[in-house]
Amino acid sequence: MSAKKTALTVLSTALLLPALVAAPAYAVTPPPTPGPTATPSSDDKGAKPPAKAPVPPPKMSTVGGNLLGQPGPQVNLMPGAPALPTNLTGRSWIVADAETGEVLAAQNAHWRLPPASTLKMLFADTVLPTLPKDQVHKVSQQELSGMGAGSSLVGVKEDQEYTVHDLWLGVFLRSGNDAVHVLSAMNGGVEKTVKDMQAHAEELQALDTHVISPDGYDAPDQVSSAYDLTLIARSGLQKKDFREYAATASAKFPGEQRPGQPRDSFEIQNTNRLMTGAGGISPYKGIAGVKNGNTTMAGSTFTGVAQRGDKKLVVTVMNPSAGGVNSVYEETATLFDWGFAAVGKVKPVGELVPPKSADTSSHGSPAQSHENNTAAAGEEGGGGLGTALGIAGAVVAVLAGGAFLVNRRWPRGRQPRGGDPS
Repeated sequence: MSAKKTALTVLSTALLLPALVAAPAYAVTPPPTPGPTATPSSDDKGAKPPAKAPVPPPKMSTVGGNLLGQPGPQVNLMPGAPALPTNLTGRSWIVADAETGEVLAAQNAHWRLPPASTLKMLFADTVLPTLPKDQVHKVSQQELSGMGAGSSLVGVKEDQEYTVHDLWLGVFLRSGNDAVHVLSAMNGGVEKTVKDMQAHAEELQALDTHVISPDGYDAPDQVSSAYDLTLIARSGLQKKDFREYAATASAKFPGEQRPGQPRDSFEIQNTNRLMTGAGGISPYKGIAGVKNGNTTMAGSTFTGVAQRGDKKLVVTVMNPSAGGVNSVYEETATLFDWGFAAVGKVKPVGELVPPKSADTSSHGSPAQSHENNTAAAGEEGGGGLGTALGIAGAVVAVLAGGAFLVNRRWPRGRQPRGGDPS
C-alpha cells in the first residue's frame, strides 16, 4: 500500500482585531481547579468546571529567563506598543517569535499543568522520524488495548492494514489515541515510547514536562507547561512531515477492508477550530497548526503557529476559565493579534532556549527533572519551519516543504550543530 496523497484545505477569512486597552494595567481571572481524578479524554468537548480557583506556585523554572519564572503576566511595553488584552482567562500562556525565539509576553509560562493532547506534539516530534511513512502495518487487538475510557479515536480497527502515513493523519487530525497506541507499538511499545519522549523533552530543555502516557490522556503527575509546549512545537515544526500533518485540515482515512470489495474510506477533519472554522470560530488567517487538546484535568489547551506578512508567531494557551471549548481558540487568536501588533514594540521577557545538543550552557534554574536520561532523541536542528499563509477563499493546496520558511535562530548568536534537515 502506498502512502496516501493528502491536501491542506485552508479556509481563510479576515479576523477583526480585538479591542486592546490603552493603559498597561489589566486583570487576569484564574480558572478553576481541575478535578482530582482522570476522566475521559476528548479534544472537541468542554470540560465541566470544578469549584476552587488555584494560584500559580511562587517559584517556577527560570529556563529562558528570570521573568518567565515569576507568577502573573510578564510584558515590557515600549512606546507605541499595544497593551495586553483585558479578556484573557488562560491559567498559563505565552507569545513567542517563531524565528528568533524571543518571548514577547507570557503569563505563568513555567506553571506545570496537565497538557491533554497537546502532548501528542512531543510524541510526534519523538517518534515520527523513526518510522517510514509508507510502511504498512497490520493492527493487532493488543495494540489497541490500554487506552483510557472515552479516549478520542480516529477509528483504527484490528486486523486491518494501515500505512504509517494513515496513522499520523489520525494522530494530527482526530487526535486519535488508537493511532498513537499503534504507532507506539511499532516504536517498541508504550513503555519505551514514554521513555523516548521523556529523553527528548530533556534534550529540548522542556524540563517542566513529565510523560506518563504518549497520548496525553489524564494521568497523575503527567504535566507540561506553556513554555515547554512552545519549545516542543518549534522543534516539531522543523520537520517537513510534522508541519505538513499539522497543517492538514481534512483528509481521507481508510475504512474496513471487506473480502472481494474495494476498501472504502471516510473523511476526517482536524479538531483545530482555528484551522477549520468549526463550532462558530472564524478560521484564523495565516494559521498553520499545531495541536489542541481537552480533558477534565487539563481543561482546554492549544499551541498554534501563524504568519502575517514576514512575522511568524507561536502561541500556547492552557486552561482558560471562560466557559466552552471555544475560549482557548478565541484567546489564542487574541494573543496572535496582539503579538503581530507588538513585534518590534516590546522588549522580550525571555527566550526559547536551544536544545542541549546545540548549547550546553546554563539557562537559569530548571524545575526538578523526573528523568536523568538526557540523550538526544531525534532533534533536527537548524531551521526550515514551514508555515502556511492564509489563502483567501476555499482553496486546496499541497504543502510541499513550505513555500515560506521560518529559520529557527538561536539567541545571542548561538548556533545548533548540524544543518537544516528539511
